[in-house]
Amino acid sequence: MSCCAPGAELALDLEPSRRDLPSTDEIRLASRQLGNGLVQVELSVPGVHCAACIHAIESSLKKLTGVASARVNLSTRRLSVCWREGEPPPVMTVLDQLGYEAHLFDVDNEPGRDETLAELIRAVAVAGFAAGNIMLLSVSVWSGAEDATRDLFHWISALIAIPALAFAGRIYFRSAWNALSHGRMNMDVPIALGISLAYGMSLYETINHGEHAYFDASVSLLFFLLIGRTLDHVMRERARVAVRGLRRLAARGATVIRQDGSHDYVPLEEIEAGSMLLLAAGDRVPVDACVREGTSDVDCSLVSGESEPQRVAPGGMLRAGTMNLTGALTIEAVATAKDSFLAEMVRLMEAAEGGRARYRRIADRASALYSPVVHLTALLTFAGWMAATGDWHRAITIAIAVLIITCPCALGLAVPIVQVVAARKLFENGIMVKDGSAMERLAEIDTVVFDKTGTLTLGTPQLTNGDLIDRTALAIAAELAMYSHHPVARAIAQAGASAGPSPFRFTEIREVPGCGLEAKADGSVWRLGRAEWAFRCQDDDIPAPGAILSRDGLAVAKLICEDQIRPDAAKAISGLVSGGLSVEMLSGDHREAAYAIADRIGIANVRAGVLPGEKSDHIAAMAASDHKVLMVGDGLNDAPALVAAHVSMAPATAADVGRNAADFVFLRDSLSAVPMALSVSRRARRLILQNLVFAVAYNAVAVPIAILGFVTPLIAAIAMSLSSVMVIANALRLGGGMTVPAKDYGSVSGSQRFGTGLAA
Repeated sequence: MSCCAPGAELALDLEPSRRDLPSTDEIRLASRQLGNGLVQVELSVPGVHCAACIHAIESSLKKLTGVASARVNLSTRRLSVCWREGEPPPVMTVLDQLGYEAHLFDVDNEPGRDETLAELIRAVAVAGFAAGNIMLLSVSVWSGAEDATRDLFHWISALIAIPALAFAGRIYFRSAWNALSHGRMNMDVPIALGISLAYGMSLYETINHGEHAYFDASVSLLFFLLIGRTLDHVMRERARVAVRGLRRLAARGATVIRQDGSHDYVPLEEIEAGSMLLLAAGDRVPVDACVREGTSDVDCSLVSGESEPQRVAPGGMLRAGTMNLTGALTIEAVATAKDSFLAEMVRLMEAAEGGRARYRRIADRASALYSPVVHLTALLTFAGWMAATGDWHRAITIAIAVLIITCPCALGLAVPIVQVVAARKLFENGIMVKDGSAMERLAEIDTVVFDKTGTLTLGTPQLTNGDLIDRTALAIAAELAMYSHHPVARAIAQAGASAGPSPFRFTEIREVPGCGLEAKADGSVWRLGRAEWAFRCQDDDIPAPGAILSRDGLAVAKLICEDQIRPDAAKAISGLVSGGLSVEMLSGDHREAAYAIADRIGIANVRAGVLPGEKSDHIAAMAASDHKVLMVGDGLNDAPALVAAHVSMAPATAADVGRNAADFVFLRDSLSAVPMALSVSRRARRLILQNLVFAVAYNAVAVPIAILGFVTPLIAAIAMSLSSVMVIANALRLGGGMTVPAKDYGSVSGSQRFGTGLAA
């Protein structure tokens, strides 16, 4: 959808405007070095709302001397400008001349309340209320109201429409005026023109006691357009929420150890490479660092996706955003905050989202043709009738009839009504979809990539040999495990809850970082933890991966905890493969654990030990090879890959960042949600295409009749309404008993049912 007139170039006056713009020094301070002689600054541009805005900004900035690149992220409304080292280019002045308000991006000053969404919701409510009341009055006119009664209804409709158009329509009027006053055209210009012209002619007919007025068409058009813009804004906000959630994982600051031994707490931005930091248990690692003193367990799920903490000791490396769990550490910063792992993950997400934001939905592609064609047709109709009859009133009435009969209500409903019905069907079966374009993208995939822990598995260890352990020993282990938050300890405590009370009450309980728990009871020392630490007599039949309960160095019980594979995982994978899809696993876990899970559920293509950046790079490489990838993951480390994929899905148990970054979230444990979502999306896509074909066919028949003058505005309004009803009726077929062809599920039979009310 293009907002700017083709070939239109703006002659930019680079003189400062009335607006207070950041100084060169402020821009320089906010920028960061990228290497290779490049400098980058991040700007917030809240006025960006379509592809033409992106083109206008990027093309204008790239013409500036020294600018290497300019990229706008439509979802986050962020502008990233790179230039060669030297004086910053006049970026802010150019944006001001283009009519876009911009300011230096500051995550700490991002607004907490979404004022744009609030304004859109109020506008939708006002337009909907006005459209409903005017439509009731129009029904009375259509039913035969005449003379004074008809004029009264028309005047009441006019009075209702005035505040509705002024209040709800100001979103389009303001945008259109801003574009025109800066020498640009955007999609809001013809919308504002059409709404105003329809109201103006209706008012003219009312003043002159005309038989027909069409205030209903004007306000209803505004109502449906606002609904579309609101839904689009909500979808964009999802991406911004995901990025903000990831930023919240960053520490606010850290305790710096000075050379004289004193301690000072400093903000995150003031931590320099080489600084010695004190990291207490429960603190997040502020920047990438190396351990100098101490040992501890660290939650590295942000990096590897694995829920089991990793032991670190002097010489070990820590990534920013990971959590120190048990022991105090002295660490040395090896990077600043903006060059650390967490900042890089944020940049990966924003870069990937910027690419995916360019995906043009079916509705966008259709509407890109609608506006210029229809408005040009109406203009030519007016010119033709003026030339043939010289009657301007008849000419403009017929032209407006053309505008009304081609009102994009059917076209506007063709896509969202199907998506709403499909989203409800998915929700009934435990799957939430964030926006309709995700279903369109899901229907196009040819490859499915799974994360392992928390996705193919449930992500929570469970005791697997509990039936083989003496009940008293299990009760003792559970009693001791209650004093730790380690995932394996929690699994032992949960499994031992039914074993009865422990015969001992422990004292002097302590947790040894990276090893396990130690306590005293009945004159003995009890340990629960790593095999090499818990008992002194090595025994080959006790597996190292298991936790060991020992008494005075002698093994009492071995407790093996394993992550559980999700229900129906093998069946879901088999169905996807049989359906012609390529299936892969990307995991941050070690090779043995990854291949063990893959063999059990039938995934042949496995990549283990993969870092977050490598995951998103792999997805991007597949996209470059024309593969459309569904990424299914749950961890913090999966967020960039989820955003980089053509479409993404996460379980409800995923981290907040993972859920926010994903397009689909499935609420139940079963992995059958993946093939089900695919089938519903493919069915929805077929209905959408049917609706679009109907909308185009309707216009192909109705427009010539209207151009020839055989359609009054009243008949045009009725025809427009009937076209909308037909589109809605077709969409509702998805809400009934839906039989999905076997090819959509691969090996899943057509009679098998998942959840409620949906035949697969």
